[in-house]
Amino acid sequence: MAFDANPPLGLYVHLPWCERKCPYCDFNSHAAATIPEDAYVDALLDDVGQDLPLVWGRRIETLFIGGGTPSLFSGAAIDRLLAGLRALTNFAPSVEITLESNPGSADAGRYRDYRAAGVNRLSIGVQSFDDGMLSALGRVHDAADARRAIELARAAGFDNLNLDLMYGLPGQDCDAALADLEQALDFAPEHLSHYQLTIEPNTLFHHRPPAGLPDDELAWRQQTGCQARLAAAGFDHYEVSAYARPGREARHNLNYWQFGDYVGVGAGAHGKLTLAGEDRVVRRVRLRQPRAYLEARGPARIARETIAGADDLVFEFMLNATRLVRGFDVRLFHRTTGLGLDALLPGLNHAKNKGLVEFDGRRIRPTELGFRFLNDLQASFLDADRPRRRPIFEAGDEIMHN
Repeated sequence: MAFDANPPLGLYVHLPWCERKCPYCDFNSHAAATIPEDAYVDALLDDVGQDLPLVWGRRIETLFIGGGTPSLFSGAAIDRLLAGLRALTNFAPSVEITLESNPGSADAGRYRDYRAAGVNRLSIGVQSFDDGMLSALGRVHDAADARRAIELARAAGFDNLNLDLMYGLPGQDCDAALADLEQALDFAPEHLSHYQLTIEPNTLFHHRPPAGLPDDELAWRQQTGCQARLAAAGFDHYEVSAYARPGREARHNLNYWQFGDYVGVGAGAHGKLTLAGEDRVVRRVRLRQPRAYLEARGPARIARETIAGADDLVFEFMLNATRLVRGFDVRLFHRTTGLGLDALLPGLNHAKNKGLVEFDGRRIRPTELGFRFLNDLQASFLDADRPRRRPIFEAGDEIMHN
């Protein structure tokens, strides 16, 4: 592989604590009554120093603070974190800074403090405006909390707001899914993450699935009905589960999907860094357990470091880029992997023969069939001799953080 230049760079910060673990959540999150926020901010600022030698001179274009529930942290802690990161790294003047919030922890003063600290994009995990659905999902908030959180965010000055909304919920029909969406649209968000509830391994729902989950056909009707409503409301469907007003795409997540680089700090965080001068891509994973992460020092917080091989880069690039509704220019593949188009051709031909992808010689784009069977499309680029795996980043699947 041979790189002409480094791709854009983001920064992901993982705050792993939440009030209660949701039964569908497979993120690295841990319920806690109290949070050692001062010690954890100290650890994060020390941790980012481990990657600084690999990114000297590069600008941080986006920052995402995910969890867990980052809105459990005080405004003072987020301010100290951002001030420390600005002192250590090179933030772009137009840096996008996103923080995730749970409606159950929404607070007017805290939201104002986040905005004053420099957070300019807020992502609120509404999931549903139906109290019955929220109860079935094990959420700690109700619909009134969700509405209040959105109103507080606007009052605090947030003009770039994402709402997370689920469909495919237990006992939900198409009318109920559309009703949820209509209530979200009433708040005129700049961005919506609209995704299906999936049952992931190592979750409570995997061991005890909820009753009344919609079958594939019903979930598909919910998805397509909501997509039509979002289009009519002026939202651009630019990624499998992401919809934005013009110019309000989630820049941090778009960097993932376009296979950009990212420093990842915090318990369990993943990072990907291209070293163009050395023609290699480095992966780093931090210690997963918060206590172990806090007790470690310096490089001891890095649990694993690997160098990505050509096969890894092909699969991981396509795992992300095939999520983009308009597809991608093949030149992006070379810029971010250092590989030629020939590395893509075996999987590309396989996917084309199944009708999962279109290729006009310059641009690769999933077909409607490819989006409906996205796992099959992505698996076309996985070496048959190697096991299928999850994405390597913490944000990302998706659920990725939004």
